[in-house]
Amino acid sequence: MNKAKKMLFSYSFLAPSIILTAVLGLYPIAWAMRYMFYDYKGYGQEKFIGFDNFRQIAEDGLFWDSVKTTFIYAGGKVLVSLPLALLLAVVLNRGLRGRNVLRAIYFMPTIISSAVMAVVFFTIFNSYNGILNQFLMKYHLISKSIDWLGPDHALFTVIIVAVWGAVGNYMLLFLAGLQNIPDDIYESASLDGAGKVQQFWYITIPMLGPVLQIIIMLAIINALKGYESIMVMTGGGPVGKTEVMYLYVYKLFFPTAADAGGAVQQIGYGSAVGFVTALIVGAVTMVYFFFSRRMSRTF
Repeated sequence: MNKAKKMLFSYSFLAPSIILTAVLGLYPIAWAMRYMFYDYKGYGQEKFIGFDNFRQIAEDGLFWDSVKTTFIYAGGKVLVSLPLALLLAVVLNRGLRGRNVLRAIYFMPTIISSAVMAVVFFTIFNSYNGILNQFLMKYHLISKSIDWLGPDHALFTVIIVAVWGAVGNYMLLFLAGLQNIPDDIYESASLDGAGKVQQFWYITIPMLGPVLQIIIMLAIINALKGYESIMVMTGGGPVGKTEVMYLYVYKLFFPTAADAGGAVQQIGYGSAVGFVTALIVGAVTMVYFFFSRRMSRTF
């Protein structure tokens, strides 16, 4: 078999994946990028307006509020879930009885649908007959129901739900990294008089460096892009307190009567907002890569 036939044979196996990627991935992106420059509301009528959509974005206070909310949400999720996941990984990496069962329990939220998870937590945090309020009032920890999904607490609540759903996944990745650290290093450190805390800071963290870089990157990107549980629990409310960037884009493409502007699709403007949102996530990722290189030198 000559070289040309070998290449043809190889690409024949890749063809289905390439076609699906082009049809379901590249084509929608190209379609959306075209409509960034159009006033198109999904009714078959389109009008070329140049950069007017981007000028509107610059003046869109709701969008920039969603950007601010996204960074608060993402920051809270990452700063809480990663240390907690690392702590659980370190504990479960030891020879505890039933550790495999505990690993499965902590990982379970990862395989549960975001929508199902959000519905469950909605019943827990419901302001009027929620399980959490009933429990706290039963044991006299609070005197009246707390409006967990109200303007003052909604963002905090959705961050808690996001952390619960993310910890198990990052814990598993940390466990994979911990199991690649030789036990001999810890034994040598113990013989030299190093305590558990010293071993953690001077052995575990540096040896986890490469894995830690990847986990931080995944956590940041996932946190910036997450919106599914928020959409189910609060719909971005109340009064936009939990409106994140990708939920804002979703509402422009699939609006309801309760959304700003009514139930009018804004596909052209939504495409432009989606593009800007992707640029923001890309910029944050590039900033992380810059600091990640410095982190590599440290480790």
